[in-house]
Amino acid sequence: MADYPVKDKNYDLISTLYHAAHGLQNTKHYAKDAESEGDTEAAEFFKEVQQSYQELSDKAKALVKNRLE
Repeated sequence: MADYPVKDKNYDLISTLYHAAHGLQNTKHYAKDAESEGDTEAAEFFKEVQQSYQELSDKAKALVKNRLE
């Protein structure tokens, strides 16, 4: 495994939160693209992925918040 510039579990949580939130934002855009092209199957898939990213983001936010209190 490569050495990371910052070896810190809190940094890792924040990074994971960032990436989950970014994935959520991207898949919202992807779903809109699929809908605009009439591809309901792809749009539904992206919406499922959005839900997963939302759940991960919420959990990561809670973990980060608990550590900042």
